[in-house]
Parts: sequence; C-alpha cells; structure tokens
Amino acid sequence: MGEREQTAARAAVEQALQDAELDWETGAGGEYVVKLPGTRKLSTTVALAVGRHTLTVNAFVVRRPDENHEAFYRWLLERNTRLYGVAYAIDALGDVYLSGRLPLVAVTPEEVDRVLGAVVENADGSFNTLLELGFADAIRKEHAWRTARGESTRNLDAFTHLIGKADKGAE
Repeated sequence: MGEREQTAARAAVEQALQDAELDWETGAGGEYVVKLPGTRKLSTTVALAVGRHTLTVNAFVVRRPDENHEAFYRWLLERNTRLYGVAYAIDALGDVYLSGRLPLVAVTPEEVDRVLGAVVENADGSFNTLLELGFADAIRKEHAWRTARGESTRNLDAFTHLIGKADKGAE
C-alpha cells in the first residue's frame, strides 16, 4: 500500500462524512474525529484513522460498569457475533469501545457510511441496555437524589422499570 491508497481512503472518508452532513475535525496523521448524534446516548465520538495499510475506527461507548460485570461483559461478547465492521472492546480500565479495522482497498464512501451506521446502532442503540446491566444501582440513586430535590427525572424515564424494582424491594 502506498500514498495513493491513503489519499483515496482519505477522500472516501471525507466524502462519506460530507454525504452524511457530519461535522468533523482532522488531526495529525490522517485522523478524523466526528461526533455522531444519538437518541439514547447524546452523541458518540468516533476516531477514523487512515494508516499505511488500514482505516481504523474507534468509538467510546461507556465507562467500566459499576456492577454485574459478568453479565455486562458476556452481553458484549455475545453481541460481537452479530456486529458489522466493528466489535466491542475494552481498555485496561474496563471502559467499552467499538473498534474496527478495514483494509485501505475496501474504504469507499459507502463502506465508511456502513461502518459509521454500525457504530451508531451499537453505541446508541445498545446504550440503555448497557446502563441497565452495569449501572442499575447508580440509576436508582440518581433518581432518588433528583426526586428528593424536586429536579427533573425526564432523562431517566427509560429506566422506570428499574426504579419500580427498587421501590418494591424497600417495602
């Protein structure tokens, strides 16, 4: 692979980002940083790096779970068998990322769009499930804290079934 393939891959990434009407920043060494909008997770930041031989994709999903580690990580591993272009990965701290790698010859605007779609689907689409699996106690505590202070719990509405379980357990 040479400079020509890298140039073509950069052009494909930029075309995909333009076609999707996304804003991005470029970094040294051929890296693009883009925020993908979400519905459950406000946004997902993705780094796309054009290297000598591959395009790498990395996106932060969620920090290390507070609880229920075995079920949390098992869910990620089972889900990996159904993902396209990316896979769940963890760093040394246990934080969760989506990570992928494509050979430069496979980098087209359409393929970049598919991979970004996979990132959104699996970061945003799975976000509430991951929060339920790894942070149920924190969600309950946050709800109680906000309720006690008369603050909005609107962004916790997706987890009302968890709140109900905590209330029933206290009876």
